[in-house]
Amino acid sequence: MQYVIKEQQQFKYIEEGQGEPLILLHGLFGALSNFRDVIEHFKTTHTVLIPMLPLYSMPLLTTGVKSLAHFLHDFIQFKGYDRVNLLGNSLGGHVALVYSKEHPERVNALILTASSGLYENAFGSSFPRREDKTFIKQKVAVTFYDPKHATDELVDECFEVVNDRNRVLRILALAKSAIRHNMSNDLPHMKMKTCLIWGKNDTITPPEVAEEFHQLLSNSSLYWIDECGHAPMMEHPERFNALLRDWMNANGI
Repeated sequence: MQYVIKEQQQFKYIEEGQGEPLILLHGLFGALSNFRDVIEHFKTTHTVLIPMLPLYSMPLLTTGVKSLAHFLHDFIQFKGYDRVNLLGNSLGGHVALVYSKEHPERVNALILTASSGLYENAFGSSFPRREDKTFIKQKVAVTFYDPKHATDELVDECFEVVNDRNRVLRILALAKSAIRHNMSNDLPHMKMKTCLIWGKNDTITPPEVAEEFHQLLSNSSLYWIDECGHAPMMEHPERFNALLRDWMNANGI
């Protein structure tokens, strides 16, 4: 399924379906295709939007999670929404958290899957060696429980990113920003309905991260997916969508 990417003002985004807004926020190496099954499932009941986050086009000195949250705020204002539902994966979850902290009155529901914000082990102790495609493939495979999901297309996309000096500098800036913006002290004050969907075999934001989110977010529900890594909506889309649909129905979302 190919989607039309709309370009209006400074925004590029996908918009499918009709209903209350459900905004999907991708991660650092996330592509729009990561959410294909989520779009197809929820566009029958919601307006599903994916803004393309300016990960590599912000000025280097302001590249960070907070700037991305401000970009999200500008996008929501541009669309004229009073309240939204946010779904974030990995770095996208962290952006959703920072936005929710700053604008709680505008967040109807928060959905986090493999979110950063407390702890993330993105590349272990080493950043990808730029010319080593085998190393890149190994690192992409770690994202998933089943390495078959580390397709040549995903590996090529990641390889292209880490061989672009400007993008690498911004990746490092974003990683440092994510560490600085630890949310552990903020989460107890955030009372919006929150759904946590986590892979039991996630090695990047491991299960104890999900448990801590669940403990600190007083209005949260936590769901597990077995044999699943850091991208549940890609690795087990039917299970992910069923869990999210049931939670949304139970909470009138």
